[in-house]
Parts: sequence; C-alpha cells; structure tokens
Amino acid sequence: GGFLTASAIEANGRTLKALPTRDAVIVQIGIMMLAESAGKTISELVADLPARFTTSDRLKSFPLEKSSGILADFSSGDVFRDNENIENVFGTLCGKVASVDYTDGVRINFENSEVIHLRPSGNAPEFRCYNEAGSRQRVKEMNKACIDILEGMRRHVK
Repeated sequence: GGFLTASAIEANGRTLKALPTRDAVIVQIGIMMLAESAGKTISELVADLPARFTTSDRLKSFPLEKSSGILADFSSGDVFRDNENIENVFGTLCGKVASVDYTDGVRINFENSEVIHLRPSGNAPEFRCYNEAGSRQRVKEMNKACIDILEGMRRHVK
C-alpha cells in the first residue's frame, strides 16, 4: 500500500514536493517525526491512544436494492430526520448520533464514540456491517446486535 498526497509537505524548514505516485513510506516517516517532536518513542505514542477495537460481518444473499432501501432511511439529506431514524433503529444499542459520513455507505459516529458503518458489498449481494468500540467484548456484542437488527429489517424492505 501507499499514501497519496497532492500537496507539498513542509517540516523543519524543508519541503517534500507532492509525489506523482504513491509513497509507501511517507506515513511511517510522519509517525517517526511525530514521535521525535513529542520526545516519545513510537510505542509511547501508541500507548497514549484510546483503546479501539473493530469487527465486521456481513449478511449474504442481500440484494443491493434491499440494502440501498435500508440505507435510504438514514441518508435522505434531512439531517434531523436521518439522525432520528438512526436513533430509532440503533439508539438503544449506541445512544445519540454525533455525526454521519456518507462517503462509503453510512458510517454513524455516536456520542459514546462507538461506530456503526453499513454498506452494500461492491462485488457481491451482501450487506456489510463494521463496528468500532472501546473493548473487544463490546464491539462483538454490537456487531451481533447490528446483524440481528439488519436481518430483521431485511424482511420488511421491499
């Protein structure tokens, strides 16, 4: 993998010009520079980060039309209505919506810092669910609950 940048990077009075291709080491260099400027080791930087755990699952044989129908209830363009619909479905599980990102499906950030990210598969009739939480047990509980909720919704979407 690599990292794409379309702008110059300036640090310590020096400039790295925008790269015409990916540079697989630019992220690692950035992390090393951050550690140096903070006077910490990389492991100390990581230790300062909050615990985050992720998991995902998918529902198979879930046609794009059905997953799109579910996502439409959360992405009408009316923020208040969308948040209300999200909280009606997932509020008991995660609480109030903090923000929603529609870049790749519907990624819901809750006020408790938990995340539910829903999106149809790009290459199969599947509906994918990704979750983030502060503990391994919690993220597994969330994912199972989300999959169960989506399975129930599947039966009611035309």
